[in-house]
Amino acid sequence: MSVQLHALLILYLSFTQCGCMYPNHHWGEWNDSQLLPTIQKLMKGYNRYLRPNFNEGPVEIGMSLDIASIDAISEINMDYTATIFLRQRWRDSRLVFPGNESVSVDGRLVSLLWIPDTFIPDSKRSFLHDVTVENRLIRIFSNGTVLYALRITATIACNMDLTKYPMDRQVCSLQLESWGYNLQDVVFYWTRGNDSVKGLDTLRLAQYSVESYYTTVSEAVYETGQYPKLVLHFALRRNVLFFILETYVPSILLVVLSWVSFWISQSSVPARTCIGVTTVLTMTTLMMGARTSLPNANCFIKAIDVYLGICFTFIFGALLEYACAHFYTMQHQTIEDLHRDLLREFNESNGNGSIPIVTSTQPNQSVEISSTAEEPTEQPANSDTRNNAGSKEKAPGQGCGLSSVKNASRRAASAFTVENPHNIDRHARTVFPTAFLFVNILYWLYYLFL
Repeated sequence: MSVQLHALLILYLSFTQCGCMYPNHHWGEWNDSQLLPTIQKLMKGYNRYLRPNFNEGPVEIGMSLDIASIDAISEINMDYTATIFLRQRWRDSRLVFPGNESVSVDGRLVSLLWIPDTFIPDSKRSFLHDVTVENRLIRIFSNGTVLYALRITATIACNMDLTKYPMDRQVCSLQLESWGYNLQDVVFYWTRGNDSVKGLDTLRLAQYSVESYYTTVSEAVYETGQYPKLVLHFALRRNVLFFILETYVPSILLVVLSWVSFWISQSSVPARTCIGVTTVLTMTTLMMGARTSLPNANCFIKAIDVYLGICFTFIFGALLEYACAHFYTMQHQTIEDLHRDLLREFNESNGNGSIPIVTSTQPNQSVEISSTAEEPTEQPANSDTRNNAGSKEKAPGQGCGLSSVKNASRRAASAFTVENPHNIDRHARTVFPTAFLFVNILYWLYYLFL
């Protein structure tokens, strides 16, 4: 009997030592796995229709964002499209389990848990990515903290001030609010302040650069109550180099091209007219092309519209300058021809013994001074005396009428006549570039520094 007890004791000790020598035995793993939570254990008695801390105070929900990309910024629709990773954290005491580990739950089981009703109030369109499955993440920690992350793309409204376009700076925002739970139910906060937003520092955009960003916590007040609200503000500075090469430089070159006509002879009517009309039409096409990507709103007088209007004014002014110069040249030639014809007629009239006079009733009538033969022959002296006296009385009146008409015509013509029409082009060569340079200095100082 004692021998059998001794044998059983030795067998028991051998099994005990084997268990100590192999601590990672399959049996040990099985016992440890019994401590891990299961969905059935966590969901036992769980009501997903009731928020955590029901009747005990609001639920504190921490938010953080990762901006993956800003795909498009539309000035026409005044919105931007962004892809973001939204992460929300809150504590649910009903999901506490023993240990220090966390459990990642399949995103398709989100319908079993209570989740916040967060939404983007300024969103026009949005969707949740679902390739290859819905991009959701649910992680439950042992202290009951729930991490809920999802990847969404949303088109969000952004009110823009385009008065300084393309030297403008736009401030857009991304707002997060609770749809149905007010401040007595949930409270939103940024988990790490401004550091809760990632991705904006390394973001690369086509026309913009991210200048700065910051986060705020506020409240949304509606008729139904006050709701928690988180806001991300970010400032976008437009890159003006593209517009300088695309619009401003061609506009300046067109203005300079219109000045070439100042050095072309005024007699070359086709050449100067062709340059003027071509530059005007090209400038019109450039103005229409610059407006295609902008909203057709009358409330915005944009900086680029002002500059294109200035350039168009100078180009059109160069065309009008040639019209004025050509007009005065033709007028000058006409006046010279008129003086030459009057002088020839005056010389011819002196040679024939007649002097043209102008009266109020018969302006084209001329009087020929000669001796009359119809008087009686017996009174030649008296008739000669009367004729001489009549001619002496008429001569001062005729001279006075001619001089007054000539003086009035000279004064009227001098008011609308340029002595040398070629001086118009000579002065335009200096006035136009100087004025354009002065206007450019004022323009860039105002829109860049004011």
